Amino acid sequence: MEKDAKIYVAGHNGLLGSAIKRRLERDGFSNIICRSSSELDLRNQSVVEDFFRRERPEYVFDAAAKVGGIQANMNFGADFIYDNLQIQTNLIHFSYKYGVKKFVFFGTNCMYPKDYEQPMKEEDMLSGAFEPTNEPYAVAKVAGFKMCQAYRKQYGCDFISIVPASLYGPYDNFDAASCHLIPALIRKFHDGKVEGKEFVELWGTGKPRREFLFIDDVADAVMFLVENYKSGELINVGYGEDYSILEIANIVKEVVGFKGEIRHDLSKPDGMMRKFLDSGKMKGMGWEAKTNLRDGVRKTYEYFLENEIFLFHK
Repeated sequence: MEKDAKIYVAGHNGLLGSAIKRRLERDGFSNIICRSSSELDLRNQSVVEDFFRRERPEYVFDAAAKVGGIQANMNFGADFIYDNLQIQTNLIHFSYKYGVKKFVFFGTNCMYPKDYEQPMKEEDMLSGAFEPTNEPYAVAKVAGFKMCQAYRKQYGCDFISIVPASLYGPYDNFDAASCHLIPALIRKFHDGKVEGKEFVELWGTGKPRREFLFIDDVADAVMFLVENYKSGELINVGYGEDYSILEIANIVKEVVGFKGEIRHDLSKPDGMMRKFLDSGKMKGMGWEAKTNLRDGVRKTYEYFLENEIFLFHK
């Protein structure tokens, strides 16, 4: 990308979008377009087309999505499928219509089948049933990937689709009703420490395994792929190691400094038993993640402490 190229980062206030925006600014890109959801409703087709007609971005990063943890996915499935289908359909179509040079779509590891051989390879997509707890979100994301493929095939668009491991880091969502695992654990253990609790509850058995990728690493991978990847096939971006949820909880507990115990709420679901990406394509291209889980959790907790007054906190 040219340093003065017009770049639109959709979802720039979110975890992924804010990391991409920071990376672009650090790399000297000076013409970055951002709109908050109150300024631009990406679900509204006519509003989105007006935006593309006026602004004519040359590159688009689609980091805008309705996301949440297992509880939010279970409770608000209709919102997850509707909002994400609307957002990505508008962005993909108008990127084609108004001549965007490169469009970056972000999938999710829950696009892969619930019960399948691990680690998950790109060609395993749609080879089995989704995990029921996040099926609406997964269906929407698969539709976005397939739409990018179809526009590439029919119109020759340089649209790429990236599947990152579960993301975490500074600027994450710490709202207890909708956040993902690591920010949820940080908040639980922090509250437990402040309130002097004897224990903190962990959903399920703690046996499912998850792979996490620090947000600055994925921003680095995205910039690498924008310059080096020109295929319509999915490409996984992972850390290369996974941990049980109980192992992750113990790392967060130690970083936060909570002295109580962890108790399991076995009435709550485990979700998919393992989500581990095969990132062999990325490694073969010469890219690997740099931030280990303990260091990433420490940086995320430091951000939480510095910004706690501004975050959702009881």
